[in-house]
Amino acid sequence: MSLRTRVLPTAAGSTRTLCLVSVLAAVGLLPWLSGKDPALTVLRARSAEQEPTKEALDAVRRDLGLDVGPLSLLGSWTGDLLHGDLGTSWVSGADVLPSVVAGLQVSLALMGAAFGVAVLLACALVAPVLVRGRASAGAWAAVPAAVPEFLLATVALLVCGVWLGWLPTSGWQGPAYMVLPALALGIPAGGLLGRLVADALPAVLDERWVELWRGAGVSRTRVSGAALRRVLPPLVPQFGMVAVGLTGGAVAVETVFAVPGIGRTALGAAKSQDLPLLQGAVLALLLLGLTAGATAAFTRRRLLGPALRDASLTLPPSRPVRTRPAIPLTLFTLLAVAIGRGLLRDPYAVHTTDRLAAPSWSHPLGTDALGRDVLARLGHGAAPTVGTAAAVCLLSLLLALALGFLPGVAAGAADIANALPPVIVGILVAAAAGPGTGGAALAVALISWPPLAAHAAALVQEVRASSFLTAQRAIGAPPLWILTRHVLPSVAAPVARHALLRLPGIALALASLGFLGLGAQPPAPEWGLLLDESRAYVERAPWAALAPALALALLAALAISTATHTQGRTAPKETSVEA
Repeated sequence: MSLRTRVLPTAAGSTRTLCLVSVLAAVGLLPWLSGKDPALTVLRARSAEQEPTKEALDAVRRDLGLDVGPLSLLGSWTGDLLHGDLGTSWVSGADVLPSVVAGLQVSLALMGAAFGVAVLLACALVAPVLVRGRASAGAWAAVPAAVPEFLLATVALLVCGVWLGWLPTSGWQGPAYMVLPALALGIPAGGLLGRLVADALPAVLDERWVELWRGAGVSRTRVSGAALRRVLPPLVPQFGMVAVGLTGGAVAVETVFAVPGIGRTALGAAKSQDLPLLQGAVLALLLLGLTAGATAAFTRRRLLGPALRDASLTLPPSRPVRTRPAIPLTLFTLLAVAIGRGLLRDPYAVHTTDRLAAPSWSHPLGTDALGRDVLARLGHGAAPTVGTAAAVCLLSLLLALALGFLPGVAAGAADIANALPPVIVGILVAAAAGPGTGGAALAVALISWPPLAAHAAALVQEVRASSFLTAQRAIGAPPLWILTRHVLPSVAAPVARHALLRLPGIALALASLGFLGLGAQPPAPEWGLLLDESRAYVERAPWAALAPALALALLAALAISTATHTQGRTAPKETSVEA
């Protein structure tokens, strides 16, 4: 083992520890970072009717220990944590540990059910590829993968819970209460996993050993199992990220269905500045994410076996199938027409006589609770929604390119960033800087770079090991010349294309923060905020919720189908880069 190989895990471990401590410290200092008086917030959470007099606030500060200062309070919490004590809730006075354990149990049950739905859907999408042997289900899998969890939750609540009355719409009192949340979380995850596996399988099924096995009379089931075992190792880390992503999506889904999970517990604790409960919930989410990442890494090593240890591994290239150009063209036309017509209308004009009006010629998508035209707000909300996502995408790309040359540092920081759902980071940023578009953008940017950084690090390693660069060094080319003229151009282009693929996911993450009240604030026509505002009257005026939901789904489907179409055209030339 080389010195460089030994140093990377050490650097990753040190960075991981430093980031973990930094996150917990940021949570512990939250009341002071926010600039708000935690005594006042806690007093209102305990008793909204009590007058916030100086004596009452001083009593709350003495009771919570706020008078000793933030560092002393954080040190006391850390000391109690080492003894297994998470402290006492500032609002209810109950022990935090039982509340965190109860919320974690609910979230784990929901995650397990959602992951089961995801695996079943992924199997349904992959099965035709194994049967036909060559075709890919990638384009079809892009459809469920393009729909965010909170949109599915809203639609499922409206259709299955309200209109049809098939299933309960809120609470957690039995298996029936798990069905709608699990479907809302599992369908997008299953679409993503199915697309990843289906895109990679055709290249494996074209390998020589498959033909030899079939010629020798090996059963189709055994060949399919071997093909899956060969294609899964590079995808297992994505399975781990999907499991962590289920936690992030569960915060919004738990809020929609009033499920008492750990994400909803953290959201409520942040809003009431219940610091001990928030610290316990965030710590549980971090441990859950790190466990999922470690499990995925262990599973990958077991699947690879001796090939990884002996450096004799050759992985199959990805071969995405080109999407028909009519699909992205149709999606773009629908979205452009809706946005264009909306831009010709006033998004802020209030007409109380037209409150919750149904779609008509004068209001094609109806009106909201204030009589504002939904089509107008949809059109004017496109620029802040998509523009902010593009800015975050660019920032993540630049950060990923920089960290791609520091793989040890990037690996440790990425583990912590992957373990933090966007909603939890949004809670922390909103508590410190206040809710708004800028805070939501910062929150998403802080955790959207790890996949891009991992891609960049792999490409940097590949380019540096190429024979061409060895020849450049041999003829005396300076390191700066090699970096700027060869390494960086070879890495930047494919990582930039990867960043574009993640643009709809970033837009949906921003929308989810707006949906939870952590992003853009009223009266801004941001699409996530439109969904949040329409929740109160979704039974009476479902069009106000379905319009931004459909727009977000069209945006995601457009980006994915366009990327699939473009990648399908260029895949034969870029197999080694895009794999």
